Amino acid sequence: MGRSAYSIFFFGIYIAIIGVLLTFIPNVLLGLVNVAASYEVWIHLAGMMLIFMGFFYIQAGRKNMTEFFRWTLWTRTTAAAFVIGFILTRLISPVILLFWMGDLAGAVWTAAALKSEGRLGI
Repeated sequence: MGRSAYSIFFFGIYIAIIGVLLTFIPNVLLGLVNVAASYEVWIHLAGMMLIFMGFFYIQAGRKNMTEFFRWTLWTRTTAAAFVIGFILTRLISPVILLFWMGDLAGAVWTAAALKSEGRLGI
């Protein structure tokens, strides 16, 4: 695996772990980001979706799917913009930005790795 593949692979592990936490012990994670405890099914479903997304990232990294790597640059940076918008409109606590910093750092890592490999092409 090249550097870009590793960045995607490890990001997949990161979001899968968050997914496991949201699926099985959501209120622990919600408490860390100053979000009220939830006893509704939506938080477990969101966790499940993150586990599945993590699987896709892990497999794409393993299979060196460069095109997928480039697609994630658009979605991961856009996600950060949404989160900032949600914070500015006071829909969520600014503390949640800490999790998105991991997302943004991963996107920067992937972009830098693709550029160093001559495969950025966006």
